Amino acid sequence: MEHELSPEQARINMWKWQWRRRIAVAQGLYEAELVIRGGRVLNVFTEELIEADVAIDAGVIVGVGSFPLTRTEITLNGQIIAPSFIDAHIHTEASLLWMPRFAEAVVPHGTGLIVTDPHEMANVAGLDGICAMRVAAQGLPLNVRFTAPSCVPASAHESPGAEWPTSDIEEMLGWPETVGLGEMMNFPAVLAGEQDVADIFAAARGHRIDGHSPMMTGVPLTGYIAAGIDSDHESVTLEEAQEKLRNGLMIMIREGSSEKNLHELLPLVNDKTYPRICFASDDRDCHDLAEVGHVDDILRLAISGGLDPIRAIRMATWNAAQYWKLSKLGAVAPGYDANLVILDNLTNLTVEQTLFRGEVVAIDGQLIVDLPEIDVPHELLHTVNLAPVRRSQLQIAAVDARKGIEVIPGQIVTRLIEIEPTTRDDIALSDPTQDLLKTVSIERHHATGRIGIGFTRGFGLSRGAIASTVAHDAHNIIAVGVSDEDILAAVAIVAESQGGLAAVADGEVLGHIPLPIAGLMTYEPLSDVARAYDALRKEVQRLGCTLHDPFGTLAFLSLSVIPEARLTDRGLLDLTTSSHE
Repeated sequence: MEHELSPEQARINMWKWQWRRRIAVAQGLYEAELVIRGGRVLNVFTEELIEADVAIDAGVIVGVGSFPLTRTEITLNGQIIAPSFIDAHIHTEASLLWMPRFAEAVVPHGTGLIVTDPHEMANVAGLDGICAMRVAAQGLPLNVRFTAPSCVPASAHESPGAEWPTSDIEEMLGWPETVGLGEMMNFPAVLAGEQDVADIFAAARGHRIDGHSPMMTGVPLTGYIAAGIDSDHESVTLEEAQEKLRNGLMIMIREGSSEKNLHELLPLVNDKTYPRICFASDDRDCHDLAEVGHVDDILRLAISGGLDPIRAIRMATWNAAQYWKLSKLGAVAPGYDANLVILDNLTNLTVEQTLFRGEVVAIDGQLIVDLPEIDVPHELLHTVNLAPVRRSQLQIAAVDARKGIEVIPGQIVTRLIEIEPTTRDDIALSDPTQDLLKTVSIERHHATGRIGIGFTRGFGLSRGAIASTVAHDAHNIIAVGVSDEDILAAVAIVAESQGGLAAVADGEVLGHIPLPIAGLMTYEPLSDVARAYDALRKEVQRLGCTLHDPFGTLAFLSLSVIPEARLTDRGLLDLTTSSHE
């Protein structure tokens, strides 16, 4: 009597059959499922273009050469066949798009793999929230790899919505999709050798550990790297990046929406250094994804800045794959996954087609495959739990308003500044003539009623207020404005919609984007969200704002591990001395 095969044995038998078939196809003994003809293959190993066919079978590249036998073919006219692009470090939540919608946005731009650190979701909803993101990533035409968040909250000065014990980190590190420990932001705790951090590093033994060390140099940097840090994406100056590179870190040149470091760091790339450098977007909003792209945009900027195109593409593919130990990804070669892009040329770098595991999934900027329909868990749609906020709670005594935050356009680092705000009855007020605006951070997870108040220079608003539930990393409500009444109105709008972005002036709502998924994201299509985001940004600019991305800048005002000054629900932070004002 024949025994029925177990599912596992059936999978093994199928793998063996496909293995034998690949060998036969590679030798020209059997027809391939797909052959791409007439193109030039970009070889990341030798950094050259080779005129050759690419044969693909069962989602795997079986050969680069001449393959007359095929079931189907794609005929090109000299276009470039390259590996699909890899974003080495990103937080997909920053796009404002739920995972399937994020894939819909980036795959047509040639992205085949992302390494995402979901610490935004972890701060709001913990492991349950990340598990929902994991489920939402399944079945997409995009490889999604995770790093396990290391700092929830980023520091003791922040108030997250969920706990994140080391046991959850250990569980996530056991997932096959998890490639390492996420960015270790709490560098003071690392340098002090604190027990909680020691437990996290012990749990991550054998994994890559992503770094986060803005403006760190000298002895502190040495100690931080000695703890086991492998990479950095936070370099602001060329000298800073050079020191980190010399000390063995993989340097990720970042070009996001609010944090733009490519121009400054590009001179770091030369014949000796380039194998230890790759690209990352970190945070890229929906509007930028729709208008300029993803990794393809970073590559265009690098090429226009003088970087050799083939080398740039290698850095965005093979270098990133090698750093993250991603087997059989990042190259066009036998045995590698057939995750490919077809480019018109090496200057414009327009992505004509994207292939995922041998299937064409996007053509001319449009996704052509259906995405799986997965419901968002109910609990992720109800994460804003705000205590009533009264106007009197937004007042700050003049004597307590001596220091403020100055934002730096195009950067997420800030300056701590001395201020002399306008006062009335010993109460400090916003003053648009000084570009000094009241800023509030309101705890929104547990209805504690805790509010931090300070002043910020650099937004340029002449009237009105803006508010957001996207506020790295704990994602409490952050708002900035000219009048307390408009600040209260903007806060109320984003709270009532269970998350979102809003702009208000003179009591009138000028724009509002609901973000009901954890107060961070929406399931609406990219085109709709990007259009609404652009319209909202323009409304804020009509209020006098001089920033290119006001909501992106606003989102970082609470991130308590970035120098020099921040505002959380616990108050103004002076990070020049690590003291709490």
